[in-house]
Amino acid sequence: MSISLSHFILLLLILYLINKTYALYIYLKNYIIVQKLPGPPRGGIIMGNIAGFGNTAEAVFQNLIKAAKEFYPIFSVHAVHITTVFVLSPDDCELILSNPIHNEKGFFYKLTHKWLRFGLLTSFGTKWQTRRKILTPAFHFSILQQFVSVFNEQAEQLVETLSEECNKSYVKVNSVLTQFTLKTISETAMGTKLEFKNKKDQGYKKAVHDIGKILAYRVIHPWCFEEIGNLLFNSSFFKERKTVKILHEFTKAVIEEKEKNFVDAELPKDEHDVYKGKRRLAMLDLLLSAKKNERIIDNEGIREEVDTFMFEGHDTITTALSFMLMLLANNKDVQERIYSELVEIFGDLNKKPTYNELQNLKYLERCIKESLRLYPSVFFIARNLGEDLKTTSGYLLPKGTQVVMYIYTLHRNPDLYPDPEKFDPDRFLSENCQHRHPYAYIPFSAGSRNCIGQKFAILEMKVVLCAILRKFFLEPIDTPQTIVPIVDIILRTKDEIKVKFVPRY
Repeated sequence: MSISLSHFILLLLILYLINKTYALYIYLKNYIIVQKLPGPPRGGIIMGNIAGFGNTAEAVFQNLIKAAKEFYPIFSVHAVHITTVFVLSPDDCELILSNPIHNEKGFFYKLTHKWLRFGLLTSFGTKWQTRRKILTPAFHFSILQQFVSVFNEQAEQLVETLSEECNKSYVKVNSVLTQFTLKTISETAMGTKLEFKNKKDQGYKKAVHDIGKILAYRVIHPWCFEEIGNLLFNSSFFKERKTVKILHEFTKAVIEEKEKNFVDAELPKDEHDVYKGKRRLAMLDLLLSAKKNERIIDNEGIREEVDTFMFEGHDTITTALSFMLMLLANNKDVQERIYSELVEIFGDLNKKPTYNELQNLKYLERCIKESLRLYPSVFFIARNLGEDLKTTSGYLLPKGTQVVMYIYTLHRNPDLYPDPEKFDPDRFLSENCQHRHPYAYIPFSAGSRNCIGQKFAILEMKVVLCAILRKFFLEPIDTPQTIVPIVDIILRTKDEIKVKFVPRY
């Protein structure tokens, strides 16, 4: 029996409506369940309770902290068509992060899709597993050893810049560090040196800065999450498209140029394998090798990963270093203890540190960990629940619920960290860590989707802090009490952090 085109179209329309009706039913069912969770007073149907959090990035940040204290261990926030559940206890964080079924990232990450598309940060399922497998060898210790020379070279240039600025009453460290981290991630991820002396490099740097501002605006304006709302209510809609085009054209050109001269290399296959090649490898070499030999990625996929690492590999480290310098300036005893460790390990402070020497800087590493406790660059993780979840406090969260693990308040929980506002590196002595909940400290996330580049980040931070502290005393301008944290894609402050640099000799 034949079916006419009109009947076929009608059948498709009916199936579409059934699908949408079922989706709406699931949404309303879940919405009703999540509405029963604790949280700030409900507002109107459209704005929910988000209106009570304020309309500035700093107000939203402070009110989230207030809600976290008032409604611990869980609360919900409603805005437009989105309901978000904030979980605050390490037990609930473990339930989510340790279960691969919850590996899909939450809706917040959709804001980055124009730029980053579906790279390691935003993909999930088979695609994420494939990409993770490709990229894991890029962070093998024998590859990281090669990166130390890049870090050392760029750190010396950073110190020269700071030497030119140290006669001023203070330095705004975020801007100076951004240039440093952009150069290091460009050379290690793409094998390309950025000097910011030509129009192309300068345009890329400006585009990176602009996209950060654009995404920050969308984070605190939920009506701009979806593209239709972004088009109607965001004056930067077309600027975002133009900025993304600049970013994509830059990385595309680098990839194409690299591919022309690509020489395949045998890379480490696991933690016991060692790379013995003489030429320095970038992450891009690994991706091009996967394209050429295994055909499991194309140029579009390569660009996704390069863009992802250019974003994650500079912005998060810039933020971490900025807060670290502020904390050290406000803790002279800690600063001098680090300097003493440098003298003990290196002897001659004019020599550049090696990979093995950097591993011996145990006190500096504890300082970095404590700084990341107080100011985690990634201060929240958002996930889309892959199945129903019952929290340790007894609440049911349905499949599909958007859940945020609020790391900033988790790391300042007084039950986990006595006197939580105090900067105390000895919290990370082995004897003080052994009984701590394994999910009480997650600056690099945890579980199977933990940050692939965490050893890279710690290594880079060690190198730059060595370079700075052997040349300068740090004196406080900003303090933990004067800085104003704001809601953004990563942790930032309302104004740039200011530190005074005084030459040691």
